[in-house]
Amino acid sequence: MMMIKLWMVTCLQLAELFVSSVVHLIYGFYIFSTAVAGDVSQKLSDYLFKSNVGGETDQSQSNVEGLPPIVLVHGIFGFGKGRLGGLSYFGGAEKKDGRVLVPDLGSLTSIYDRARELFYYLKGGRVDFGEEHSEACGHSRFGRDYGEGQYPEWDEDHPIHFVGHSAGAQVIRLLQQMLADKAFEGFEETNENWVLSVTSLSGAFNGTTRTYLDGMRTDDGISMKPICLLQICRIGVIMYDWLDISWLKNYYNFGFDHFNVSWKRTGVRGLVDCLVGNSGPFATGDWILPDLTIQGSTSLNSNLQTFPSTYYFSYATKRTRRMMGMTVPSGVLGIHPMLFLRVFQMSQWRFPQDVSPPYKGYRDEEWQENDGAMNTISMTHPRLPVEHPSRFIRSDSECQTLQPGIWYYKIVEADHITFIVNRERAGVQFDLIYDSIFQRCRKHVFRKIPQTLPNQSPR
Repeated sequence: MMMIKLWMVTCLQLAELFVSSVVHLIYGFYIFSTAVAGDVSQKLSDYLFKSNVGGETDQSQSNVEGLPPIVLVHGIFGFGKGRLGGLSYFGGAEKKDGRVLVPDLGSLTSIYDRARELFYYLKGGRVDFGEEHSEACGHSRFGRDYGEGQYPEWDEDHPIHFVGHSAGAQVIRLLQQMLADKAFEGFEETNENWVLSVTSLSGAFNGTTRTYLDGMRTDDGISMKPICLLQICRIGVIMYDWLDISWLKNYYNFGFDHFNVSWKRTGVRGLVDCLVGNSGPFATGDWILPDLTIQGSTSLNSNLQTFPSTYYFSYATKRTRRMMGMTVPSGVLGIHPMLFLRVFQMSQWRFPQDVSPPYKGYRDEEWQENDGAMNTISMTHPRLPVEHPSRFIRSDSECQTLQPGIWYYKIVEADHITFIVNRERAGVQFDLIYDSIFQRCRKHVFRKIPQTLPNQSPR
């Protein structure tokens, strides 16, 4: 009887793994094909209907020259401007303001590596991951050269607004801490005031139970189960980087170039070493999933501060509700097909009884509200290992007068990808969210004097 029960459980797990793999593969192919179709259509349109819009662009740039940039930082499996052709990770939200930057960071690289890359993308120069970190993680110390950078004048007198989706929020927090710690060699003048505001959209502040459903082990939050969705992902990423097809990697890149796993450098032996776990990012743990477990996030947060001169705002999303004492998905039509199964699984999540809970005072019930990728409790503000100052608001109108050093947070009915890639899916809610973010940055967040907006005289 016990063997039959074990066999049935195994069959169900394998069936779930198969369904999850197929759904994610189909969605990935959909995104890729959409990008290709968009590029073909754009090139055809440019060829048939050539137009000169240079004057208008120059005028737009001159109107916003004095404003601090708003930097949009993508999450896991994300991409920035220049990847996937003309497809926008943020659904074209960057067009709502004339001074927006959308960096392309490693889509699966660790929070640490992405924070380092973000600094050099803005300030300029060749990415320096640091000697100690690079040696410990088995990759090259130096990465891509960003030349003069996108905002070389960046300093305390020219601070930046940051907006991060999902894991992008933690990248911004770690970057600010690095600035405060003067962690960039050759840039000893950095400090936390280089960051004017941080806005999080479904931010991964305290980890997510989805990492365990996808295959991270609950006992350590670092290693993977031998058979799981993440193992399939690992094999696919290794093969993608090892094959090193230039035109394909120019179109989309997971960000592991500094690990030098290309066949041109390592040969077949290098591929085998990566696949069996002897080398590469998955062998050293220097990739993003360990940073997104509750244990990994708690460890990362132990060194991150909320600074008294920076403004913080967070949108936490959820697609669950309480019914008859249970947490269940709030509907079918409002949840993306790729996320529906995970919304249900996360709403029923229980930490294994034979494993120590990830922190003292952990309760399963508090982690059941979710958006299909992140737990709502994790998205409001940093809570682990210590809770940071926060204030719950119901309407953006409550944020007309903001105080720095406090996480203002709002809970929104949406799934994890409602406000990215496909803006039509979010409808009017898309515009409401991003309009409020950009208006807050331009009208309600400043340290010295109110900013003069384009076509607006100073008061």
